[in-house]
Amino acid sequence: MRAPVVHHPAYVTPLPAQHRFPMPKFGRLLVCLRETGLVRPTQEFVPEPAPRAWLELAHEPGYVAGILGQRLDEAAIRRLGLPLSPVLALRGRCAVAGTILTARLALEHGIACNTAGGSHHAFAGFGAGFCVFNDVAVAARLLLAEGLIGKALVIDLDVHQGDGTAAIFADDPRVVTFSVHCRVNFPARKQQSDVDVALDAGVGDEDYLAVLEAILPAVLDRVRPDLVFYNAGVDPHALDRLGRLSLSDAGLAERERYVLSVVRARGLPLACVVGGGYAHDLDVLARRHAILHEAIAALPDW
Repeated sequence: MRAPVVHHPAYVTPLPAQHRFPMPKFGRLLVCLRETGLVRPTQEFVPEPAPRAWLELAHEPGYVAGILGQRLDEAAIRRLGLPLSPVLALRGRCAVAGTILTARLALEHGIACNTAGGSHHAFAGFGAGFCVFNDVAVAARLLLAEGLIGKALVIDLDVHQGDGTAAIFADDPRVVTFSVHCRVNFPARKQQSDVDVALDAGVGDEDYLAVLEAILPAVLDRVRPDLVFYNAGVDPHALDRLGRLSLSDAGLAERERYVLSVVRARGLPLACVVGGGYAHDLDVLARRHAILHEAIAALPDW
């Protein structure tokens, strides 16, 4: 099968030369999916930018106004790690809207993928770690408010803890957060997810997959969500610039097959976001992100 894919041209915006954030990868991923036949034109969807009211479902109005009106102070911009600009604000709105559309499509088709999203370091009142708005948090809050779901689970397998998501939902039992991450990596100060698994640096394929197999099915069966969000970051890869874990391409492929299989076995809709991944060779990085789509293509219909 092939999943609906959500993409907006604004996902790629200009950054200063040599900036650490690999902004072009989002466009390269879509090109990769098209060239390999993993997405067809009829399966591509373009979101409309999220309005302010949606953003304020998970973020403080003052922070939203600071991003949209270009009024953050220098300390807040340094924490964000990205130069504030109107195009960056538009990108944030489009990424949020993309994850919302992805979630709606997942409810309709069983599974859908955003070519951006997974900005899990954005807290209610500030952005951090290259994350402007927490797209998964906004999407979950909106679908809850609309009555389309009653409970959501966030599976976050980015190598960095989903600290912003954990903090936003700390007192909201309708959204359960599950994060598997490297213990000695950003953020230095971790938050408390509902389920946290902190791995030591250097953990490879076998041990990583054993952790998932030991914990994920029980989490799914306990939570019994109406929708699952999956942050499929590829930065646990051994060659990732910011990772510190040691998964191979084959290990990432097995991770994706396993997550898909256990969620699908329970008949749950799955909304996938791209998450982290950092490499100098952007084509290699795009192919690494496309591993998820290859795993989906190997499935029978959801």
